[in-house]
Amino acid sequence: MFAFQSKFKRQIEILGLCLSEQTNRPLLTFDLAEYFQVEELTIKRDLQDLRSYGIDIHSHKKTGICLDSEIPKERLIDIILQYVGFNHSDYSLDKSTSLLVEKKGKGALSILVSLQLCIDNSEIAKIDYNKIGSKVEKEKVIEPLLIFQNEGSWRLLAGSDGIMKQYIIDKIVKIKSTGRRFDKGGYKFSDLFKHSWKSWLGDEKHKIKLWLSPFWADRVNPRMLVADQKITKNEDGSIIFECTVNALTEIAAWIVARGEGVKVLQPEELKLQVIELAKGTLKNY
Repeated sequence: MFAFQSKFKRQIEILGLCLSEQTNRPLLTFDLAEYFQVEELTIKRDLQDLRSYGIDIHSHKKTGICLDSEIPKERLIDIILQYVGFNHSDYSLDKSTSLLVEKKGKGALSILVSLQLCIDNSEIAKIDYNKIGSKVEKEKVIEPLLIFQNEGSWRLLAGSDGIMKQYIIDKIVKIKSTGRRFDKGGYKFSDLFKHSWKSWLGDEKHKIKLWLSPFWADRVNPRMLVADQKITKNEDGSIIFECTVNALTEIAAWIVARGEGVKVLQPEELKLQVIELAKGTLKNY
């Protein structure tokens, strides 16, 4: 990362910490200098730069560093796009980021910053997580590993009780670092996405083989849907699509959603799942 990128990343993180309800108050320039391991004058310059970007952030004697006015939604989206771009430059961001801001408002930035700082520093965190409806799991201890984007939402991959799980970030109500470190080396997560069809992460492996009509072939052929995919073209314009996935339920739902023109050749288990899903859908009509 270039020096100017590192500087701007720190400035956004300062803003995120300022917005977070979990930050100890008052938040002083001295505290931030110590946290980021820079001179206090550097933090003062960061605040000045943020003001030049149109962020109404100031350091007051009694209340410390705070925002004197709200950040417009459009500006907040722009800031988050830049921040996640530093850490996740190869993802499609617009839809997931806009939805996150729509749901969480200014909390979107503070949660992302808090999570990323825990990831960068290998720090254990506690989160309040809205699992289903209004049921909130309080102070769940997690070991944040990676922020990623899938199916139009930002997600967190984290260890919990020795098992890797994913959390939808807009369902995180509150996050706070415990200050305790954990060893990332115990998690082998680099290959988890290799066989992920959409968002399911797991270590199962199912070899699948599909026939796609010329209509669907034109839409699938240019795309990399999964890491080890193999496409064989037929003379009539159709294709045979082969790959390995870590869950049959997701690809079964994808096949049913395509409708006519996608046929399961193998495995038999996938055929049965597609049939059951299709029958269930027809019952609604």
